[in-house]
Amino acid sequence: MAKHKHLTLDERYAIQRGIEQHKSFRKIAQELGRDTSTIAKEVKRHLEHRKTGAQGMYFNDCKHRRTCRPGHKCLLDACEKYVKHTCVKLTKAPYVCNCCESKLKCTLEKQIYSASKAHQEYKLSLRAMRGGLCITEEEIVSLDKVISPLLMKGQSLHHICVSNRDKIMFSERTLYNYIDMGLFTAKNVDMPRKVRFRPRKSSHDSFKVDKRCRIGRTLEDYNNYLNKNPDTAVVQMDSVMGKVGGKLLLTIHFVKTEFMLAFLRDRNTAASVTEIFNSLYEKLGFQRFTKLFPIILCDNGSEFSNPTAIEVDSDGVIRTKLFYCDPSSPYQKGAVENNHEFIRRIIPKSKSMDDLTQHKVNLMMSHINSYRRENLGDKSPTEVFKFFYGQDTLDILGIAEIPANDILLKPSLLR
Repeated sequence: MAKHKHLTLDERYAIQRGIEQHKSFRKIAQELGRDTSTIAKEVKRHLEHRKTGAQGMYFNDCKHRRTCRPGHKCLLDACEKYVKHTCVKLTKAPYVCNCCESKLKCTLEKQIYSASKAHQEYKLSLRAMRGGLCITEEEIVSLDKVISPLLMKGQSLHHICVSNRDKIMFSERTLYNYIDMGLFTAKNVDMPRKVRFRPRKSSHDSFKVDKRCRIGRTLEDYNNYLNKNPDTAVVQMDSVMGKVGGKLLLTIHFVKTEFMLAFLRDRNTAASVTEIFNSLYEKLGFQRFTKLFPIILCDNGSEFSNPTAIEVDSDGVIRTKLFYCDPSSPYQKGAVENNHEFIRRIIPKSKSMDDLTQHKVNLMMSHINSYRRENLGDKSPTEVFKFFYGQDTLDILGIAEIPANDILLKPSLLR
C-alpha cells in the first residue's frame, strides 16, 4: 500500500493516463497500491466541466439539437423547447470523457479529469481545511433547529447536550463558540450565565463558515467568468473597521457607477453579511437584485466565508455569484478600497462606530455619493446610478441626492 495518505501529483498523472488507456479503476488502484474507492472518489471530486463543441460545430447540449431546423444556432436556455441532454456514459465509471472515442465529434457538455487541475484544487482545499469551522451549512441549520428553541426556553447548553446526545455530535465548548460567532438563531443573551462571564481573550476573530469557499471562486475563476461575460457589471465588497471589538461597516461598491452602499453591523461575522443580503433581496425583489448584483468580488475575510448563503436564496434559486481576491491582495479590488477614503474623512480610523445608526450611515453615504467625480464626467455617483437603475431603486436603498453646495465630508456630519 502507498505510504502517503494523500495522492501526489505523479499519482494523479498516473490516474489520468490510466483512464486514457481504458484501464479500470481497480487496475489503476492496483498499480498505485491504493484502494479502488480512492481512485473513484478522486475522479468524481475533481471533475472539470467543459462546454465545448466539436470540430466545426458549436456547443449544443439540447435534446432536440438533431431535429432543429438546419443552420439554426440554438439559444439553449432562452429556447422554449430546450431540454438538457447529458451523455449516459457519464453516469458510470470512469465518469469522464478522457477516453471517449466520440469526444471529437460530440457537442454535449464534457467531463474531464485533469491531473494538474485536480492537484491545484487539492492544494487549495488543503490550505482551506487547515483553518475555519469543521461544519457544513446543512449541519448548522440542523443544529440550530435543535439548540436555539431550547435555549430560548431557558435551558442550559449542558442540559441540551446531555438530553439530545443522539442529535448533537459536537462538544459543549464548540457549540459555545458557534453561538458566540452568531451562527445560530439563539444568541449569548439567551444564556443568562454566559453574559455574566468576561469574554476570553482571543488573538483573532476569523472563523470561516465554509472552509472550501474559495474552490471555484478564485480570482482566476473570476477573470474567466468576465472573459466569457465581458458586459457584466462588477460589485466589490469589503469591511470598514471602527474601534476594535465594536460596530463596523459592510461596504458594497458598484464599480461602473462608483456608487457605494454601507451597512452597520454589530459584529464581523458571516451571519451579519448574509442577513444584509437577505434583507436587500427582500426589498429589491429577484429581478432588481440580480440586475444590481450579477457578480461580487471580495477579500478572504471570515465575514465572507459563507458564499452559498449569499449566492442562493431560501428557495435554492441562484441570485448572484461570489468570487475572492488572492490572499493579501487588496489592490485586486482597488475601486472599493479607494472609495473608503471618503468614509475615513467622516469616520477616522480607530474611531468607534457604536453610536452610529443605519440612518446616520445612509446620510453619510448620501453625501459621499453626491460628491462629483471627474472620471464620471463631473457627474456624481448618485446621478449615474439613477440613470442606470432608476430613482425608485435609490429610494429602496435609502440614499438621497444632496445638493452640491450642501455636501459635508467632515466628522461633524454625524454629530
